Amino acid sequence: MPQPLFAFLAALAIIAAFGTILQRNLIHCVLGFALVLIDLGVLYMGLGAVTVGFLQIIVYVGAIMVLFLFVIWLLNVQADAGVRGGGLGLKLLGAIGAAALAAELFTIFFNAPKLREVRTIAPDFGSVATLARVLFSQYLVAFETTSLLLLAAIVGAIALARRLVGQTARIAPPAPRSAAAETPPRREVA
Repeated sequence: MPQPLFAFLAALAIIAAFGTILQRNLIHCVLGFALVLIDLGVLYMGLGAVTVGFLQIIVYVGAIMVLFLFVIWLLNVQADAGVRGGGLGLKLLGAIGAAALAAELFTIFFNAPKLREVRTIAPDFGSVATLARVLFSQYLVAFETTSLLLLAAIVGAIALARRLVGQTARIAPPAPRSAAAETPPRREVA
């Protein structure tokens, strides 16, 4: 992948990530996150992992992001007016979390093994057959656990959407009709 294209895609991913966390409207946040995931899929494809790139776009953008949108619409979450004041406890918790993240990143970066030699990869590396072999042998338990978690999420969404017995839905009264709108329907002659 050419370096300017990589720099452009990386900058686009960073801008979309900031858009994800800085937007007040949840739908805009989800759309920014979808742009980040699409951008990552394109980066994977540009770096030679075409299968992983397509899986990234199909699974995460095509399925998970749609699930996020359905949950937001199902729960009818409105944009918050913002946290007022925030309190000292909330600020302290945020500072501790930021310090823990910085320490974790420092540890990962400085303990990472150095690249001393360039290794060649197998010609079938990243193919669908190789991915399926690894996924359904070494990672079978994690794969099945993920499917059970998604099933539990679907059951939970249905349970939240279901109305309780005896609970009535609030329906707005119908708008008044004008006299022009009350014309009888036409009958067609056969």
